[in-house]
Amino acid sequence: MTRVNFLFGSLAGYRPQWLRRDLVAGLTVWAVLVPESLAYATIAGVSPVVGLYAAVPALVLYAAIGSSRHLVVGPMSATAALSAGIVGTFVAAGDDRYAALTTALALVTGVIGVAAGLARLGFLASFISEPVLKGFIVGLALTIVAGQLPKLFGIEGSDGDFFAKLWHLLTSLDQTSGTTLAIGVLSLVVVLGLRRWLPIVPGSLVAVLLGIAAVALFDLDQHGVAIVGPIQSGLPTFGLPSGLAWDDYLALVGPAGGVLLVGFAEGLAAAKTYAARAGYDIDANRELAGLGVANLGAGVASGMVVNGSLSKTAVNSGAGARSQISGLTVAALTVVTLLFLTGLFEELPEATLAAIVIAAVIELVDIAALRRLYRVWTQRLGGIYGPAARADFLAAIAAMLGVLVFDTLPGLVIGIAVSMTLLLYRASRPHVTRLVRIGDTDRPGLWVDADRHPDVRPEDGILVIRVESGLFFANADHVRDSIRALAAPGPVAVVLDGESSPFIDVTAAGMLDQLSRELAARGVRLYFARNIGQVRDVLHHTDNGSGLVIYRNIDAAIAAARAHPQRPDN
Repeated sequence: MTRVNFLFGSLAGYRPQWLRRDLVAGLTVWAVLVPESLAYATIAGVSPVVGLYAAVPALVLYAAIGSSRHLVVGPMSATAALSAGIVGTFVAAGDDRYAALTTALALVTGVIGVAAGLARLGFLASFISEPVLKGFIVGLALTIVAGQLPKLFGIEGSDGDFFAKLWHLLTSLDQTSGTTLAIGVLSLVVVLGLRRWLPIVPGSLVAVLLGIAAVALFDLDQHGVAIVGPIQSGLPTFGLPSGLAWDDYLALVGPAGGVLLVGFAEGLAAAKTYAARAGYDIDANRELAGLGVANLGAGVASGMVVNGSLSKTAVNSGAGARSQISGLTVAALTVVTLLFLTGLFEELPEATLAAIVIAAVIELVDIAALRRLYRVWTQRLGGIYGPAARADFLAAIAAMLGVLVFDTLPGLVIGIAVSMTLLLYRASRPHVTRLVRIGDTDRPGLWVDADRHPDVRPEDGILVIRVESGLFFANADHVRDSIRALAAPGPVAVVLDGESSPFIDVTAAGMLDQLSRELAARGVRLYFARNIGQVRDVLHHTDNGSGLVIYRNIDAAIAAARAHPQRPDN
């Protein structure tokens, strides 16, 4: 791999002919980022302009540290909702310390991200399984939609979980403002319609401009339509948020770790997707550090938490971006917006902003993915595949319900706990299967899963077994019980194929020693075939004279079993 400089490494090998495409892509992403950043700030419970404050340093600093040429970093719906849930556990929305704690959360997230990147902990994103992340995102998206619907109907919002918000909406429909609902629905139609039939046009920006024009022309704010209101123009105040003590930062460390993990997993997925299409590699540790410095910059600039955006990265790539010059262009245009264009957005209807949020997150309600997991669950799968498929679906549903019932932060904890439980479950219950030989029986053949080849006759009196995992303390009992069950009919010998068991620990070696003695008491010998070097070494050092025999391959073990040899001197 070519060595690149640490700063702005993604710009290595930049070609001048890419500049026009990058500038056009930057302009296109800006048209989407500005209204969405305003909307996501409202999800976080802070002033809309905070989203713009966060976007500028995040874009610049990620371009300097990150490894993706296409990823767009900024405020996002998932982490914005997490931010609201976390800060809301400390102070109520509207409290003087709310905005300060929102900024502090970005700072703490940034510090953890930089430290984790330097410690090369990028592999941690792998500990949230895709089904759990999918269920979590679906639950989060539904919660966000439930929180935005009152603005669409012109109804006062409420606190609580998804069901509480939905019940409040249903019982307050008699307070609906017809004008507000019309503005919201038309805005939603514009965004979704342009996305469907004319994706090259930034539907969010068009909806914003139409909403502002409608308020200006028809004085809708005088007829009950709520608008964003005054937005502070100019650049943000730089530095640490005022009015907080070190104890406040320390209290945010745990929640910030969860925000970082979710944001990193989502951003890394987007980065890898478009890197694969463009033919370059992503450095997970560099991505983690890049997300960390982006959040640090957002926090220093009085912003909110940020992460990589799949939707805006798709817009960026679709517009022809070739490097992070497009992201730097977006940052420059956002500065121009802060200096000169904030007044334009003051008359933006909140219903339009809600429509933009709903349109942005509705794609995350991936019911089709949950349906696929359910279909896999209902298939007749053998061995570990059946339990694993059931676990995937149940893990996704548990994470989704965790968010819907217990709110965002507890839902995140439930999702991570389910991921860890799923990992331990699979590690402790590997697939143990009976093998049969296909091909010429007079020569070494191919040994395959008997369940997948029911027409092939097994070896007479000899049971050949494969464990599709390393052998260690967590799965030793399961492997022993599975071999016992398979050997219940009483074969002459049991051959354990070690090719798919790359390692073994002392506990598992002791289990095999004990199992060998147990089988020998029943007149059955246990043979070990095709072992890997580390496995042979551990078995030799833990051998207590049980008679466990090790052979080069399965056929050699079977030949020895048929000849009933004495144990060789290994």
